[in-house]
Amino acid sequence: MARITVAPADQLKELKRGVFEILPEEELLKKLTKSFEKQKPLVVKFGADPSRPDIHLGHTVVLQKLKLLQDFGHEIYFLIGDYTAQIGDPTGKNKTRPILTADEVMKNAQTYKEQVGKVLDMTKTHVVFNKDWLGKFSGLDLIQLMSKATVGAILQRDDFNKRYTNSEAIYLHEFVYPILQGFDSVHLKADLELGGTDQTFNLMMGRHLQHAYDQEAQCILTMPLIEGTDGVHKMSKSMDNYIALTDTPTNMFGKLMSISDELMKKYYLLLSRRPSKEVDEIIGGITSGSLHPMEAKKTLAAEITGYYHGESSGKEEREKFEARFSKKQIPDDIQTISKASGVIHLLDLFVELQLIKSKSEGRRLIQQNAVKANFENHTSETLNLEKGQEVILKIGKLRMLKLIGE
Repeated sequence: MARITVAPADQLKELKRGVFEILPEEELLKKLTKSFEKQKPLVVKFGADPSRPDIHLGHTVVLQKLKLLQDFGHEIYFLIGDYTAQIGDPTGKNKTRPILTADEVMKNAQTYKEQVGKVLDMTKTHVVFNKDWLGKFSGLDLIQLMSKATVGAILQRDDFNKRYTNSEAIYLHEFVYPILQGFDSVHLKADLELGGTDQTFNLMMGRHLQHAYDQEAQCILTMPLIEGTDGVHKMSKSMDNYIALTDTPTNMFGKLMSISDELMKKYYLLLSRRPSKEVDEIIGGITSGSLHPMEAKKTLAAEITGYYHGESSGKEEREKFEARFSKKQIPDDIQTISKASGVIHLLDLFVELQLIKSKSEGRRLIQQNAVKANFENHTSETLNLEKGQEVILKIGKLRMLKLIGE
């Protein structure tokens, strides 16, 4: 067992960076102090609903805090909600989620575990599945658990309240989800649970049920939802504004370079693994003008790319970026494709070459004047390529392609 060497107050200071809320903060400090004095790590819980097989940087906002707690020496319990995922968490939804099969859940869970390993040290992470205990519940066990919460309390949850007020259907199995998630905390005897701001109600249910089962209640730490590359909407696949952990180093670096200077500050707060003091100095330098935003952004993009693809990849992408755009050079290793002369459907080509994730992303880039042909804005989804012609295509900030007409 690793020793806990960082003082409780210093742990709390680092944990508070960028945090939305700690409930209650004084209680968490007491837990950290007791843990430090007895050299007994806290049991830290994070639940993942494997309803989707891939994760993006928005999901890592919470994972970064888990990494910090792991580095402090605490025990991380990464809970795969394989049982509850078959119910479907309606959080933030205005309608019932479709129920997944057991095979779908387990396939997604395996992919999720592999990606989380890019943030956490999985050799020190307890991966648990709530089917191992919830799957053993009898009907009577479930009824007795449900007796620990009231319908009135469940209806206080914002999404349920809106649906009830609008006379929209709420099914009884949806009421069960937050109660079962709360029982996970009882089973694990969690000291601290982390989640996004959209999960506050479910996290507090765990605290409520621990009281009901005469356990010391867990504290809650919630992190804000982060905007995607458009700087407006929450990072999500549906908005085509996400940066996936599975993006290539070039695409990840390029997308990070495309964010606004203001959003960059938030990314430093929530995604950088630097100590708080260094982050504060960087943000202060950007604000005062002593640090150029472009330099700060290149540093951040290289760091984050390095987290998920290796430090050398981050450095290499920065060098490539500076060579291509700061020095206005075309790289020697530019991807070159020969195509039959005639009309080229660019969005199909970009998707085929994995330069973009979808045609809708490509259309958005075209609308933003982020697609260029021979360094001039290209506003059409097609390109008329003549025999023997060479065209340099630039997609976004960093992606480049040479087309040669045959």
